[in-house]
Amino acid sequence: MGTVIKFLSTYLKKEVSSAPIIIFRIAFGFLMFISVSRFILKGWVYNMYIAPKLFFPFFGWEWIQPLPAFGMYAVFVLLLLASIGILFAAFYRFSTILFFVLFTYVELIDKTNYLNHYYFVSLVSFILIFIPAGSSFSLDNKWFKKAEVDRIPNHFIFLLQLQLFLVYFFAGVAKLNSDWLFEAQPLKIWLPAFSHYYLIGDFMEKSWLAYVFCWFGCIYDLVIGFLLFNKRTVNIAYFFVVIFHLFTALFFNIGMFPFIMITITIIFFKEEFHLKLLKHLKTLVRYSPVYQLNYSDINFNRFFKFLFGFFIVVQILLPFRYLLYSGKLFWTEQGYRFSWRVMLMEKAGTVFFYVKDAQSNRVTMIDNKEYLTYMQEKMMSTQPDMMVDYAKYLKKEFTAKGFSNPIVTAECYVTVNGSGTREFFDPNLDLSIQNNSIFSSKTWIRSY
Repeated sequence: MGTVIKFLSTYLKKEVSSAPIIIFRIAFGFLMFISVSRFILKGWVYNMYIAPKLFFPFFGWEWIQPLPAFGMYAVFVLLLLASIGILFAAFYRFSTILFFVLFTYVELIDKTNYLNHYYFVSLVSFILIFIPAGSSFSLDNKWFKKAEVDRIPNHFIFLLQLQLFLVYFFAGVAKLNSDWLFEAQPLKIWLPAFSHYYLIGDFMEKSWLAYVFCWFGCIYDLVIGFLLFNKRTVNIAYFFVVIFHLFTALFFNIGMFPFIMITITIIFFKEEFHLKLLKHLKTLVRYSPVYQLNYSDINFNRFFKFLFGFFIVVQILLPFRYLLYSGKLFWTEQGYRFSWRVMLMEKAGTVFFYVKDAQSNRVTMIDNKEYLTYMQEKMMSTQPDMMVDYAKYLKKEFTAKGFSNPIVTAECYVTVNGSGTREFFDPNLDLSIQNNSIFSSKTWIRSY
């Protein structure tokens, strides 16, 4: 153990080129500019943060609320400016902090919009606040006559590499379940939808192909991080990264995520690659430093070592928190988010809500479309914490309308990975009084 610790300490303290984190910064800033622009141009700002009548906050973050329309558009304009600041290292520290805070704020407004890659972007932007990715090829250096820093301790690069490793590895751990490995679900359901594809269409309906994809995906996620860390296998590993993400982009509508992963995974490439690329970029824009340093005393102090030690430990533990809850994970979804469970299930539900006046026994059936957007209704119909949030909202709404102590019940039917539709909970249960805490199991959900 002592030998391992000594090796790791030497590895992390080793002085290396700053080029990898400079290239990473440029790539991340550019990708975020494209992503945020796409978000605005597609009208998602309005659809997700202005049009809805209610929002589904995360537990403990209920105080996070969307701004009025002008404010939400201003947030996304500031995100655009912050991404430019990261790209060109203009007011770098301020830009990274601004991007992290605003992006995470937007992410926390509504559980409806949760995606693993949004969570990933928040984590990466948090890391970028603390690493010297603006220390070279930087507008800050030009404007403020600062020195270019050519050499940094390896732990800054390792932190970004480790973050990518955790995403891949825990995505693989999440695939170690019977539905994925032994039933080839949900790919057995999804792949036939692509039977119209030229040449490969006939294979899409073959059951064996779903099994091949499932097993390959699991093995890929579990081992790709180790292969990327190994300088002798990094090139072949990156080839598989490109193939894997291009295939997911071809078959599934998951936005920018495949291209983000393909681009920023080059952080694992050898130092020489980044140095050559950075030299070409500097030549292209005729960039010359004010003056240069061949070494740096930039380092993590004790506080930041503790901060990032905690940061990594939390990420290692979060994927296993589902073990604290009763019931099957895919059924209850307790502990599902923030665990790199990417496209692991085909889950659909139908739910009918009723509000009953406790005094007069008058019952009103709710038209969900009156209160929810299409996406909110779709996500809510399978996720119990969102159902409870919605029930509590309806209770307030109908109390304001004059109902006496409204009771909110629902008929809910859910299917997971083609297993058949089943009743999700007792239709006589008052959802509006259920505990939505993450610290207790939702024992009111039926088990099968």
